Amino acid sequence: MKRKTKPTLAEQADRHVLYELSVQCSEAEIDFVSETYEQLRGKPARLLREDFCGTANVCCEWVRRHGDNRAIGVDLDQSVLDWGVKNNLSKLGAEQRARITLLNEDVLTVETEQPDILSAMNFSYWLFKDRQTLGNYFSRACQALKDDGILFLDIYGGYESFRDCEEEREIETPHGDVTYIWEQASFNPITHDLTCHIHFHFEDDSRLDQAFSYHWRLWTLPEIRELLEEAGFKTTIYWQGWDEDDEPDGDFHPATDADADAGWIAYIVAEKR
Repeated sequence: MKRKTKPTLAEQADRHVLYELSVQCSEAEIDFVSETYEQLRGKPARLLREDFCGTANVCCEWVRRHGDNRAIGVDLDQSVLDWGVKNNLSKLGAEQRARITLLNEDVLTVETEQPDILSAMNFSYWLFKDRQTLGNYFSRACQALKDDGILFLDIYGGYESFRDCEEEREIETPHGDVTYIWEQASFNPITHDLTCHIHFHFEDDSRLDQAFSYHWRLWTLPEIRELLEEAGFKTTIYWQGWDEDDEPDGDFHPATDADADAGWIAYIVAEKR
């Protein structure tokens, strides 16, 4: 009789749980968008729309913050939305769940109630690789927002973003310490096509390779600002600060110039004109 082998840690792991632990910090994201909106508008935002919402982790965090907060999540992948309902919305109370609407639709064509905040994070909009399509998305975002609404995006860059490379860091998970690996697998300097993968390496030496893969265009900050302004926005760049050990401090402040770092990350705050 063939002995059953114990599943490896990689085989037991849920890639969406690992993603939320390694990549997504919904608390910090909501801190930034809610605080920045209130600073700019002098009032709290109440309706947030998250495009490319995935597991709706951010939507859940938003409704937890205040009893009047409502969220709309939009994503093309029904299976990921279903995972979010089972694993994230299920942790909310019934009243909180009732304040979230998840739509399995295309962000380029979806019609929703006008939000105060439209959020498109984790560089998801980079899947639009040509100016016409990305410009169309920004135009529709501008039309979708309330008159005093704000679009929030994130972006990364720096000279290391233009080459093949890998970065690793340790994360704590239910399966012990896991090595998160971000791989920029290929970059075409002529088209700026960029292919990236996320891998996970576990304590038993098993691996979850290409848990997530992305095929993007590496857009530059000036290109994005120009497209946003053509769509009807005015933009402010919020640049990440650094602590005394030259490590990112997690605080973002308005900036008009910055150092040419190897790698940087920033928020783009786009207000309707």
